[in-house]
Amino acid sequence: MTSKATLMSYKSDFLRILDERGFIAQGTNIEALDDKATNGIITGYIGFDATAKSLHAGSLIQIMLLYWLQQTGHRPITLMGGGTTKVGDPSGKDTQRALLTDAEINENIASIKGVFEKFLTFGDGPTDALMSNNDDWLSQLGYVEFLRDYGVHFTINRMLTFDSVKLRLERESPMTFLEFNYMLMQAYDFHALNNRYDCTLQLGGSDQWGNIVNGVELCRRKDSVEVFGLTTPLLTTASGKKMGKTESGAIWLNQDMLSPYDYWQYWRNTEDADVEKMLSRFTILPMDEVRRLAALKGAEINEAKKVLATEATALLHGRDAANNAEATAQKTFEQGGLGDDLPTIDLTAAEIASGAAMIDQFLAAGLCASKGETRRHIKAGALKINDKAIKEERNLQASDINNDAIKLSIGKKKHAIIRIK
Repeated sequence: MTSKATLMSYKSDFLRILDERGFIAQGTNIEALDDKATNGIITGYIGFDATAKSLHAGSLIQIMLLYWLQQTGHRPITLMGGGTTKVGDPSGKDTQRALLTDAEINENIASIKGVFEKFLTFGDGPTDALMSNNDDWLSQLGYVEFLRDYGVHFTINRMLTFDSVKLRLERESPMTFLEFNYMLMQAYDFHALNNRYDCTLQLGGSDQWGNIVNGVELCRRKDSVEVFGLTTPLLTTASGKKMGKTESGAIWLNQDMLSPYDYWQYWRNTEDADVEKMLSRFTILPMDEVRRLAALKGAEINEAKKVLATEATALLHGRDAANNAEATAQKTFEQGGLGDDLPTIDLTAAEIASGAAMIDQFLAAGLCASKGETRRHIKAGALKINDKAIKEERNLQASDINNDAIKLSIGKKKHAIIRIK
């Protein structure tokens, strides 16, 4: 019933593009899915739990799956996890996720929604995207009725073999019965979406394989229909870091949580070995151009990184914001000036004179996530004011003001401006 993805010639544009760009890890009956995608419109979904006010760059690979699904003539569903967020997905976690109130979950969903509109076209047409919320059906389920009607289709024996459970048990990390129910709820989502919207495909990361297979099996047993699952490889950088996370924190997709300039810089700082992988998955450049850029060597690879940064930023924040970020970076790094798009905070000369703590300004500018991190950067000699390393914690001084501004930096790549009013 299931299969590992192997190199093959796909008939459908959907799977051919995903394969060429490196999106496919595993799938259920991929040949039949290929036939279905070739001969008609398929509806596919991905679930997004609302654990924060914004998704981060680690969710982009899933968003790009939905993008290519729609671009190749199919219908994507963004499923908001209003119900599953109340439980918490144990996949890849050592501890239980903090539980949120209904109000917090709804607030997070409202904040997240706008990102999808940057990548997908929503509407009432046959291939227009739609957004759904699994709280609409999960919160209506009676516990005893749910166990009776759906619990009989799952065995504890098999659930214990899934990585999300097995790895927790191997590390002797507690797993609550609440978390154990998550995979039943996610399987029910597929069943509900199939009944409501004729959804026949669930997409996700390879850490979701067990949950996806459960949903495929439930639809077969409960509805006597064949539906499909497809996963992407889990993405880490060449140095082993998790996608979407940096030392300073998450790379948020909401503009009010991370500026387009800082987002551009994240992609500009891609490791050399990751350029082709990132261009393939997070831009819509033709693959011939991706391969040409990835083949650049030495200092020229930096030009490929700039293209990556600008194209990835344009998808999320628009072409103007991407071009402004690139121009700011060029002015700041290559011309020695202060780009207009740098993160900016305002202080008065009186506030400087009364003793504005330097460490507080690095926090306010978003260059550091905590005072402890800021102090570690000071000890490492990475913290700079007007391009001069700071050797000890101190207040800002009038002598730091240069042309009504003070430049704050961490290393060579992260900068902000204090404008003096």
